[in-house]
Amino acid sequence: MIKNILGGLKRNRDSFILYAHLSGDVKELSEVKDDVFSGGILGKGVAIEPKEGVLYSPCGGVIDSVFDTKHAINILSDFGCEILLHIGIDTVNLKGKGFEVKVKAKDRVNKGDVLCVFDMDTIKSAGLDTITPMVICNSDEYGSVEILPKNSVKAGDAIMRVTK
Repeated sequence: MIKNILGGLKRNRDSFILYAHLSGDVKELSEVKDDVFSGGILGKGVAIEPKEGVLYSPCGGVIDSVFDTKHAINILSDFGCEILLHIGIDTVNLKGKGFEVKVKAKDRVNKGDVLCVFDMDTIKSAGLDTITPMVICNSDEYGSVEILPKNSVKAGDAIMRVTK
């Protein structure tokens, strides 16, 4: 099987790996207290309950968009995944307070690049949840999206395998 490195990504013809976007405790999307995520409406993925307020790129790709409220970033990965990284639940209501985005649309990113720094205390003091989903919005184009078995991760650890 041919393997190569593309934007910090281990890839072969059948599957590829996404890496942890935060350090923290791994959760199934079904555990997220928001029906849009827990119901899989946006796609398949994983969530992390963060231990620190730094969001990293899970792969190489291009920033597709950054929400005006700075709480969410979309990446088009080098292998075609449309990835949504959504910091917290209902954090849109903070209107950008507590978020410092480090990228903009059309920026090229590599696995491990810092995308956003956020103040977890600001989110929590507003009564909001810091859990941060990573969703593959076009997951219906793939055969499987598998969370790799871990209870907690450090940013950059392998977290999901996506198979064509």
